[in-house]
Amino acid sequence: MEGAAFWAAALIASALVGLAKGGLPVVAILSVPIMAQVMPPVAAAGLLLPVYVVSDMFGLYAYRHAFDRRVLAIIAPAATFGVALGWATAALVPEWLVTGLIGLIGTVFALRLILGRGAAVPARPARVGPGLFWGTLAGFTSFVSHAGAPPYQVYVLPLRLEKAVFAGTSTVLFAYVNAIKLIPYWALGTLTPADLKVAAVLMVPAALAVLAGVRLVRILPEVLFFRIVTWALLALSLQLLWKAFRAA
Repeated sequence: MEGAAFWAAALIASALVGLAKGGLPVVAILSVPIMAQVMPPVAAAGLLLPVYVVSDMFGLYAYRHAFDRRVLAIIAPAATFGVALGWATAALVPEWLVTGLIGLIGTVFALRLILGRGAAVPARPARVGPGLFWGTLAGFTSFVSHAGAPPYQVYVLPLRLEKAVFAGTSTVLFAYVNAIKLIPYWALGTLTPADLKVAAVLMVPAALAVLAGVRLVRILPEVLFFRIVTWALLALSLQLLWKAFRAA
């Protein structure tokens, strides 16, 4: 883990993690693919996890008053079960299959929003049944392939939360999910002492990027913010489909 190419990729990836924890939608998903250009993807995921966790702390402070308690009460326990399920089946379920399924779900959902289907539908309440399903899927896919955002957004976007509450609820949930992933990642050997040393350096640009992300969320118009969320979801989902196709 040395050289100009490695550190350039690492700095970009850590900044993307910070921007996402500041509330910008799903840009953190690009961090592992960027790092995968200079190291194995599984090792990249382990290296970046401590950066996620520290960035989460800054995000939690920034959005400490802006989150939906009911959504978190429904989806956080389900995500916990999803992480445990991912840990238990880590050696059994092909990553490409999970990645492809989540990519397909996200693509269909994003296209429905972009094409205007359901645009006039009023905000839905946070229902328990769908929340348990999508929360479990979000926890599972976050553990297996760091792709928890699409199933989470399928559940939360129809709730039509105010943008700061949307960003804050996302930040709180995935701060929790990333924290509970530390133990199984360590147990599976994907988080090493050498990773922690590099991650300590990357935490600085990530923390600064969190502050920049929070600022951008505050100044973006709400319609534009959710348009970005939707298109980012589509781009992410298509990227996951391509990744699954190449790995199959």
